[in-house]
Amino acid sequence: MTTPKGLKLVERDATGVDTAFRADVLDGLAEAQKAVPARWFYDDAGSQLFEDITQLPEYYPTRAETEILRGGAKEFAELIGPGRAVVEFGSGSSVKTPLLLSAIAPSAYVPLDISGDFLRAAAADLAAKFPGLPVWPVEADFMRRVELPGEVEGLPKLGFFPGSTIGNMVARTATDLLRSMRETLGVGALLLIGMDLIKDEELLVAAYDDAAGTTAKFNLNLLHRINRELQADIPVAAFKHEARWNDTYARIEMHLVAQEDVSFSVSGQRFGMTAGESIHTENSHKFTRRTSNTLLAAGGWEPRARWTDSEERFSLLLAEARSPRSAP
Repeated sequence: MTTPKGLKLVERDATGVDTAFRADVLDGLAEAQKAVPARWFYDDAGSQLFEDITQLPEYYPTRAETEILRGGAKEFAELIGPGRAVVEFGSGSSVKTPLLLSAIAPSAYVPLDISGDFLRAAAADLAAKFPGLPVWPVEADFMRRVELPGEVEGLPKLGFFPGSTIGNMVARTATDLLRSMRETLGVGALLLIGMDLIKDEELLVAAYDDAAGTTAKFNLNLLHRINRELQADIPVAAFKHEARWNDTYARIEMHLVAQEDVSFSVSGQRFGMTAGESIHTENSHKFTRRTSNTLLAAGGWEPRARWTDSEERFSLLLAEARSPRSAP
């Protein structure tokens, strides 16, 4: 078994604080509509809570995507081919990632994630399941170009970005991410990416506001993380999780809504909120075939194939990194 030792590329200051995390939180809380990027959900506790969410009866995306991966194994093998280094943007799912790796006979596996402990645990689990497969975890912010381990530099690559995480971003940020993925993987690389589909509003809202309250814990955990890592004193009990459907932008929004007037400090800066004001923590955009293809093209990827589950709730798309063009 290859031991997944990995690389660490997250920037921290002398006190150990993730400088990008602090900057995003301070900038977001200073805005008129307070907001924190969804990528900061995923400390170790948040990563585990999200794994719990994927098992909830209301949360259909994981089941739908798993169905696609199980049913499309033969087509994946034919279209992707063997011998590629699989670069997963986010720590590997205990279910979905093994299905892909089993289907395509990869030459290496490189998971990228900003949650170091969770990343290394996921990488060790995959290494145990695939004892002949080299595993090279990289602790990094994949929103920017990532230097991959030298061991996979000369190998053809397949990016894997399941779960419709791309939908957490507004179009500008999603396009920037797709472009950075192309820079990380190189022209000619392939990308297998999940995108959730537009469907009934009641079904969508329930998926982000489950009866057991697990998604609420996941959302509120962000405030606990800010308190713990950024020397903050946010009164977490004064906030409530809320999921909203925004039809204008075809997205579910998650908010942390203040139930009373509050004031708090983060890294020495003071902030105040009135009752009813919210911190916008996540978008989950939903797509059609056309909007999926348009987004990929804007990021420098040429769509090659598309699969949906039997109920057409979710889609997986295969795309190829194309050379930059100066004209149509």
